[in-house]
Amino acid sequence: MAPPTPLLAVRGSDGTLLLRGPPGCEEDPSFHRDPRHSRCVTFSRDGTLFGWCNGDKVSVVKTSDGSVVSTFDLPKTTLLEFSPLNTVLVTWQPYSKSQENPQGDANLQLWELQTGRLLKALYQKKIEAWCPSWSEDEKITVRSVNNELHFFENNDFNTIANKLHMQKVSDFVLSPGGQPSKVAVYVPGSKGAPSFVRLYQYPQFGGPGAALANKSFFKADRVSMLWNKKASALLVTASTEVDKTGASYYGEQTLHYLAVNGESAAVQLPKNGPIYDVAWSPTSTEFCAVYGFMPAKATVFNLKCDPVFDFGTGPRNAVYYSPQGHILVLAGFGNLRGQMEVWDVKKYKQVSKPQVPDSTHFAWCPDGEHIVTATCSPRLRVSNGYKIWHYTGAVLHRQDAAAGAELWEVRWQPFPAGRFPERAVKYQAPPSELGSTQAPPTQAYRPPALRHLPATASSKLHEEEPPQNLRPGASGEKSLSKSALKNQKKREAKKAAKQEAKPEPPSDPAPVNNSQSGPTCGDPETDKKMKNLKKKLKAIEELKEQQAAGKTLQKNQLEKMQKEEQLLKELEELEELELGP
Repeated sequence: MAPPTPLLAVRGSDGTLLLRGPPGCEEDPSFHRDPRHSRCVTFSRDGTLFGWCNGDKVSVVKTSDGSVVSTFDLPKTTLLEFSPLNTVLVTWQPYSKSQENPQGDANLQLWELQTGRLLKALYQKKIEAWCPSWSEDEKITVRSVNNELHFFENNDFNTIANKLHMQKVSDFVLSPGGQPSKVAVYVPGSKGAPSFVRLYQYPQFGGPGAALANKSFFKADRVSMLWNKKASALLVTASTEVDKTGASYYGEQTLHYLAVNGESAAVQLPKNGPIYDVAWSPTSTEFCAVYGFMPAKATVFNLKCDPVFDFGTGPRNAVYYSPQGHILVLAGFGNLRGQMEVWDVKKYKQVSKPQVPDSTHFAWCPDGEHIVTATCSPRLRVSNGYKIWHYTGAVLHRQDAAAGAELWEVRWQPFPAGRFPERAVKYQAPPSELGSTQAPPTQAYRPPALRHLPATASSKLHEEEPPQNLRPGASGEKSLSKSALKNQKKREAKKAAKQEAKPEPPSDPAPVNNSQSGPTCGDPETDKKMKNLKKKLKAIEELKEQQAAGKTLQKNQLEKMQKEEQLLKELEELEELELGP
């Protein structure tokens, strides 16, 4: 059976439509474009249902044929979500109250999807963590209420099956997958006590040894927690609002690792600076972090938090694994120029380097072959539109927003894991009428006073680091540690400097008339001066040849070349003295 063609939902000022994805990239004939302004769109987790609110009502249809499943009279709905098995539809609208109704209405509703029956109406004032979290089998639902966690079982929202309360639970993340479910909770520090993250297995919350793992840290005003797909480990990025050292405008971040077997560690990042992004591989055996002052580093770590591969430095602040985990994209969006680096994860070989300026959205297609990038409003109100790419850099479809129109959102239709098998990585881009956009070679900024001179290593603003394979037993320079690699580079530089200073053998004289051979005047002092001048001129001639061959010269070498005219003049005066009147 051939894999299905994923849909792409497009929401903008000219309405909502479903695009039948690559390679056709045409509107889905079973879905009639809704011309009204939609407040939100969403797919069910298995991709079989599509829901949206157009300011009049909430509609849910089947993606296979566009038939209506259910409609709800909820014109103010701004957020939608399906439960994992499509049993419950969750709707949220901004909380409001009035003089007539000082308490306000419950703004979070849980609906039985097939019947349209209201299961529960709740108050949820903040948009953060607005939606309850379900286990994949829907046996457990968890919601944060007044700094404690309320657990419900089998979608019975009238009875709280369990509670987790300790000090002040600020954030939580329920593990993916089935039973047994695990939950990670974050409690911020107070009065000199450290912040901490703990892992629990439901419903074992009581007792001093109930936690599966615990990690405490002082530098944390907020955290982001990320489970791997197998729910065996958790990554915690702890952030402070202000970096007390003054080194970073973005505050200070640290990365921590916790495993359900009780292991925990602080991930040691080789370069100082912010942590921009962290992502687990879908294989759950490694993760990638993008970090450090620009140009940022990107490194893959294993489950022991040991570095496996270092991608070197570059203009990037985001990382995205393909759904199958065989391709990784490093990208620089936001205040960067939109450069993407596409890597083959198994070979750690770069596939392509497309340029996508002004992008505000990136997402992998479930097939692991295609990518969508978009410039959406209100993040950017100009040049709105989206592109569908093959990961080799070929642009397969491009759609720019019409004049006066805005693009608000694009979203791929999800599919269950394993629906799209992993394919061999290609390095040759498929044919495309729109061509491909490869990033041009970047050049470091040079002040105007130095632009008329050849570029030198000392004129670079940042030290560029190449990719390194850090796996044990890797061959060549890439297997060296950072300090060993640095020492090796120093030794090679010294060796090169000695070779430059070493004169060439007499059998290969420089092609100029100021060679070492020639008559002498009989005055030892004058002969010595002439010999030294000829030696310096010969060295300058060698530097000229190296520069002509494309070699970048050092600052002191360029200064030496500038003295050629002066040295020739001195030699001419000595030769005239030698000839006499």
